[in-house]
Amino acid sequence: MKALIIGLGSMGKRRIRNLHALGYEDVKAYDPREDRVREAHTKYGIKPIFSLEGVIDDSVDMVIVSTPPDHHLEYALMAVEAGKHVFIEASAIDDGLDQLLQVQSKSPIVIAPSSTMRFHPAVKTIKSLVDAKEIGAVLAFSHHFGQYLPKWHPYEDYRTFYVSDPIVGATIELVAFELVWLTWICGTPSKVAAMKGKFGTLDNKIDDLYQIIMQFDNRCIGHLQVDILQRIGNRITKFLCSEGNITWDWDSHYVTVDYADGTSKQIENTYTDNSAEGFYIDEMAAFISAVQGKVPWGYSINDDRVNLSLLSNIQRSANTNRHVECT
Repeated sequence: MKALIIGLGSMGKRRIRNLHALGYEDVKAYDPREDRVREAHTKYGIKPIFSLEGVIDDSVDMVIVSTPPDHHLEYALMAVEAGKHVFIEASAIDDGLDQLLQVQSKSPIVIAPSSTMRFHPAVKTIKSLVDAKEIGAVLAFSHHFGQYLPKWHPYEDYRTFYVSDPIVGATIELVAFELVWLTWICGTPSKVAAMKGKFGTLDNKIDDLYQIIMQFDNRCIGHLQVDILQRIGNRITKFLCSEGNITWDWDSHYVTVDYADGTSKQIENTYTDNSAEGFYIDEMAAFISAVQGKVPWGYSINDDRVNLSLLSNIQRSANTNRHVECT
């Protein structure tokens, strides 16, 4: 299996490491910035590509699109039109998904939108607990994810790359990223109410905090807070269930289950170091398995479209100060 990675920012470099960890050394890589191509060649030994003209040919089996979200479609379409399987990093806009759906309906090509957090062991544990109704039905949940934007890429100015773009910027991207796994566990909400705004002093023009309430048909209500202001980044999640609680603190390395009878248990994550890339590697392994026809990809273009539609409804609710029905 031979891979071409398009985009050599932090995620493109990570995908090189993922492929190398899985034993795939035959990797080409392209970025419009030649300095990034040269850096990746020096650091990881990839085959440097300085132009995509004629590159997506028989020497490539799969394309990994790790560009900023507003360029995903451009390169994904280039890949599928050449008959190549394609993996697309987490998106924040749904422009062009219909075109990819049309291609997918007529072709065996694997088109794999990213669903990274579904591969995290804690998320998989929560999913199995909820599905098995081990502590009854989910009645409500609260999830907070915060990171301080200037710490994302300490090696470059946060004002100079896409995270400070009002259309596809950091906070919007993080909301979409978290929705992928929360809706996997609880389903798609029927109604949302959201508030957003700029509350900190970061030198850009994006909203830096979202507060979102989601109502589900099964009468579960969920609260999601995402911000790029929290100086010490963390994820903290609590599911209130009819027979107890499920709690996950990203830094604790455990999912804690508290039962109605007062007993509790802690379930350790597979990856004890949350800075490690185990679940990113697992995601890439799952994509390769789908390409090889072993296991279907679990998060489809249509799934991604549903979640990005939900994101649009959240934006609409915040912009109009109204509850929005999700259709």
